[in-house]
Amino acid sequence: MKKNQTADDDDEDLNDTNYDEFNGYAGSLFSSGPYEKDDEEADAIYAALDKRMDERRKERREQREKEEIEKYRMERPKIQQQFSDLKRKLAEVTEEEWLSIPEVGDARNKRQRNPRYEKLTPVPDSFFAKHLQSGENHTSVDPRQTQFGGLNTPYPGGLNTPYPGGMTPGLMTPGTGELDMRKIGQARNTLMDMRLSQVSDSVSGQTVVDPKGYLTDLNSMIPTHGGDINDIKKARLLLKSVRETNPHHPPAWIASARLEEVTGKLQVARNLIMKGTEMCPKSEDVWLEAARLQPGDTAKAVVAQAVRHLPQSVRIYIRAAELETDIRAKKRVLRKALEHVPNSVRLWKAAVELEEPEDARIMLSRAVECCPTSVELWLALARLETYENARKVLNKARENIPTDRHIWITAAKLEEANGNTQMVEKIIDRAITSLRANGVEINREQWIQDAEECDKAGSVATCQAIMRAVIGIGIEEEDRKHTWMEDADSCVAHNALECARAIYAYALQVFPSKKSVWLRAAYFEKNHGTRESLEALLQRAVAHCPKAEVLWLMGAKSKWLAGDVPAARSILALAFQANPNSEEIWLAAVKLESENNEYERARRLLAKARSSAPTARVFMKSVKLEWVLGNIAAAQELCEEALKHYEDFPKLWMMKGQIEEQKELVEKAREAYNQGLKKCPHSIPLWLLLSRLEEKVGQLTRARAILEKSRLKNPKNPDLWLESVRLEYRAGLKNIANTLMAKALQECPNSGILWSEAIFLEARPQRKTKSVDALKKCEHDPHVLLAVAKLFWSERKITKAREWFHRTVKIDSDLGDAWAFFYKFELQHGTEEQQEEVKKRCENAEPRHGELWCDVSKDIENWQKKIGEILVLVAAKLKNTF
Repeated sequence: MKKNQTADDDDEDLNDTNYDEFNGYAGSLFSSGPYEKDDEEADAIYAALDKRMDERRKERREQREKEEIEKYRMERPKIQQQFSDLKRKLAEVTEEEWLSIPEVGDARNKRQRNPRYEKLTPVPDSFFAKHLQSGENHTSVDPRQTQFGGLNTPYPGGLNTPYPGGMTPGLMTPGTGELDMRKIGQARNTLMDMRLSQVSDSVSGQTVVDPKGYLTDLNSMIPTHGGDINDIKKARLLLKSVRETNPHHPPAWIASARLEEVTGKLQVARNLIMKGTEMCPKSEDVWLEAARLQPGDTAKAVVAQAVRHLPQSVRIYIRAAELETDIRAKKRVLRKALEHVPNSVRLWKAAVELEEPEDARIMLSRAVECCPTSVELWLALARLETYENARKVLNKARENIPTDRHIWITAAKLEEANGNTQMVEKIIDRAITSLRANGVEINREQWIQDAEECDKAGSVATCQAIMRAVIGIGIEEEDRKHTWMEDADSCVAHNALECARAIYAYALQVFPSKKSVWLRAAYFEKNHGTRESLEALLQRAVAHCPKAEVLWLMGAKSKWLAGDVPAARSILALAFQANPNSEEIWLAAVKLESENNEYERARRLLAKARSSAPTARVFMKSVKLEWVLGNIAAAQELCEEALKHYEDFPKLWMMKGQIEEQKELVEKAREAYNQGLKKCPHSIPLWLLLSRLEEKVGQLTRARAILEKSRLKNPKNPDLWLESVRLEYRAGLKNIANTLMAKALQECPNSGILWSEAIFLEARPQRKTKSVDALKKCEHDPHVLLAVAKLFWSERKITKAREWFHRTVKIDSDLGDAWAFFYKFELQHGTEEQQEEVKKRCENAEPRHGELWCDVSKDIENWQKKIGEILVLVAAKLKNTF
């Protein structure tokens, strides 16, 4: 005992060298004590605490590790990054320099360069036979023979051996018999033939195994399970014990059969499952598995046996019908099944599907008697009956199943199909009342889904009646407008346009004075309806909302686009009465007259507008009209007059400067822009015009100074940064342009126009990386998406480029540059249909913005051009320089 205690003391090393001020001794002081349940609980609590504390610090720790890795990567870059500048210089290597690079010789020796593989050729049988006939030849001398002087043996008598007849006659002696290799080959073939004969199983005179293809057929017998052999053996043993323990347990027999099937032992599987049918004759699953595993006729016999044991099993009857190949046999099986199980909907449906319409109708009339609660059978019967009979059928169906909405909806569709549209509304209203009376909760979403299906089936009246009936169910009063607009958008997305139309009609009844609802409905009709439906809606809209200028303007525009100018004028006249002195309506009237070449009328209208409703925009339009018509003096006079009243309106200063520029009076133009900037220092287009004027006359330094000054007055403005970068690039100072771009992206990190420019400032190999960075910063910016599309175009990835162009115009259909590039792309790589589609979509979208687009559309010469013509002009100006 004392000895053991001493040993325990030796285990605990309590030396000073093993002591730490914070942790104490390295070993556990209480390791010799018993480890009880409360110790275990305490350890579990401490472990949980440690885990909790670790989770709290996890995010911070991961962030720190990530920063350390990034710092490490910056300090020690990869070899690929270190050599990137040298790789970039490879672009400057000429073809002659490339060809003059010497070839690298092969430093290996001849044997390494031309390895000769050792060839092993099988020796023919004839070689062995020949040498057996000629006797044995030795190529070396036995050392014992040389020991006693040549060929003498230690025994007297010369070459005689002390034991005569030592070599016994046998196979290896040349004299007594040869080793005939040919006979061995024949024997081998005979043996193989015998084995094939044993394997071949004769069934009614046919051989199951083909002796010629035997070896190739062996491949198909390789098990396809892919599991371990030991696992299969274990599973087999386990399932065997389950079967023996509980032989009346069906899943054990099914699992055993499937295991054997998977391992390729199909016959064993069949035997097992048949044994299972004997042990579990009342199990439907076992019989179905047996029918699946057995081949054709045997399977039919198995199913027949199953029916005797389970005459009420629908699944077995269905399987029996599936096994039959002849339609008449299938019908016979199903009719027999219906005698035993007349209330099975599944059997009736399977039987009806095989019949002709007339026979199907007779069968369905019997089916609904046997299964009066099956909605599908009632509806199928109603579809096959005449109008009068169908009504009776549906009435009976409603009596039997008063809680199903589909019967009511089918009744409504039936009335609509036969022209009784006035009944549709009554049926749907009665449906909701009846269903509520029978305790059915009206699920709004389900009814809307049914309405969408009716819309797709062409039952417009039914779909609208359903919408009107259920649209207000279960919605708070303050949420109605918002919810209905969402429902309408959802219906449009599902292509159920009549449903959306019904929702808008109902919403307009409830909110007749809501301008936003009228506008949504008008845009819906504009995009998905006809011109007549749009005009009828707008007529009602302006009656309810006469102060909504946009509705009047939409109506006038619709008439004008249809070529009915007098009607458009009359609409605008009515709009004037409702909205006297409205700037929008004045300008719309002016545009209508100027577009139709009625310039004098337009002038008179503008003069009237200036006197009765003078605004900066009215003056601007007056100046522009005179300018485009060539009356420069009148335009300048009007511009001066306007600037007296509206000196803080930058567009007037721009026009003044541009008119002077057009007359090539650079000093006066510069003066106009400078005066404008004093009054409007935050007008970006004015700064850009002045900078470009200086650049045009060769004053690069002054242009640069103007842009720097503009950036000081308007910080974080991407347009000004972009112009600065382009100025340097146009001057050929690419390094300065790149430096400025880096500064610009620091100041405006989320600017799409800067990122799109930065992509194409990079050398070709770096563009893809830059585009990924741009997409991370500005994922949904149309300029970045357009740049990526152009990048794919430059790499000749046509399908991807087209996909990105589609994405761009979908995100911002108002960006004219995107449409122009898309059209140019289709002109080069698309078909005529694709080109026309882009053009048509662009005309519908009516883009107004975009740098290149505005350059063309706002040019004085193109003032009367339509959207399609401007698109063609912009596309023609584009060059594939990216």
